[in-house]
Amino acid sequence: MTPVPDHYRGVWARRLLETPQQRDEHTFVRWLQTSLWHADLRIPAMAPGTDALLQLASQQGFCGVTQVAHQASGEVCTWQRRLDFQPPRADVDAGLMVFEAPERVIETGVHAPYLEIWERLPDSTGPYIALAGLDEAGGDTQERFLVAGRYAMHVRPRCMAWPPGTQAGQTLVDVVVKHPEHAVALLDFEISFGTLEVGQWTVESSTLPALKGACLPMAVHQRNATQAAIDSPVCGGHWQILEWTCSERRL
Repeated sequence: MTPVPDHYRGVWARRLLETPQQRDEHTFVRWLQTSLWHADLRIPAMAPGTDALLQLASQQGFCGVTQVAHQASGEVCTWQRRLDFQPPRADVDAGLMVFEAPERVIETGVHAPYLEIWERLPDSTGPYIALAGLDEAGGDTQERFLVAGRYAMHVRPRCMAWPPGTQAGQTLVDVVVKHPEHAVALLDFEISFGTLEVGQWTVESSTLPALKGACLPMAVHQRNATQAAIDSPVCGGHWQILEWTCSERRL
């Protein structure tokens, strides 16, 4: 795949979402982009009186690879989701991107009417790292760990498959309401965002509320050209290097 242009890389905070139905300036949204890989986390503000499980089910987040194409209308960014907190989409996740400034981009929907304003966080450019979790046999666990500058995101998908009958375009709230006996397993999907500095992983927000605010020791180091290791009480172990755009062998 072709790497995304440099001006996309880093961590972007969404400042505004506008659709025909809503205007949202309160959801916590972070999009981390390396040269190929992305991870995205969206935590809505707590609505008073909402059932706790349904509130958790309304969270969003995904991880995968990103493609940018130059079309007559401008640059179109497509996020190919390999892992998704929500059920599969019914359409392609693609947006027309207009950079008002190097640190500010306006996204409008290609397949749906919406507008989003994104601003890049300071200190989020370089190094860029993307790792895939490995099991004892060397197989891909589908776990991902991404780094951009001082920021990192950890993505661990749920073990449970979608219940029979789940259709593209449904929401996780729909699935949890229909299958309440599987609610805990369906919600066991971690996407955590925070900083990785001076050997410490500080979680700013997560789909698992118990992790929010956690400060844990962590070291990420390159073992060779294809493998890395993470030393930490969480997500520790062996990882395959998908990308290591960094002069340092240890973070």
